[in-house]
Amino acid sequence: MKTELEFLFGSRIRWRLIKFFMLHEKVALNALEIIERNKMEAKTSREEAKKVLAQLVNAKFLYSRTIKKQKAYFLNTKYSFYNELKWLVVKSNIYPQCEQLNRVKNLGEVKLGLVSGIFINNKKSKTDLFLVVDNLSRAKLKHLIEDLETEMGQEINYSLMNLEEFRYRIKMFDKFVLELLEQPHEIIVNEVDGMLKELKRSRKSS
Repeated sequence: MKTELEFLFGSRIRWRLIKFFMLHEKVALNALEIIERNKMEAKTSREEAKKVLAQLVNAKFLYSRTIKKQKAYFLNTKYSFYNELKWLVVKSNIYPQCEQLNRVKNLGEVKLGLVSGIFINNKKSKTDLFLVVDNLSRAKLKHLIEDLETEMGQEINYSLMNLEEFRYRIKMFDKFVLELLEQPHEIIVNEVDGMLKELKRSRKSS
């Protein structure tokens, strides 16, 4: 089923390519590399992707140049609606706009789930997806990460803890956890609100 943005931009592939380049501003890839990165295996998808790339060049959203005898495409960071599209892409990457993230709740007994890094364009974050979960289904996690990587066009850096480890790290003022919670992030699931509030109180009084 198409998302709202896919309807708005005319097709799943058009929105996927716009999103891909907004998330990867410095890449310069040929059509085949772009298609592979976005896992567009079907022949019709590959053909449509090539047409959309040409259209995005005509719209001046992308530039193209010849690299090693192949046409490569890269983002025009001076595009008239660059800032607006950047905001739209970031908003689309977080729950509930990103439908894939709704599946986080089904991975097990999820106590905390949050996104940072690539999802919200926070380049300082050490992780993209952070999960505190007991009785984790590794199979469901594997499928979710694969789908998210297809959606984002790159590898997802994720971190896992069970509740006992998370509680211990909170108690010890673990640097990784503290930095993650203090940096920009978006929460998907929060069943440990009391622990997080207690952490804030402890940090203020220390």
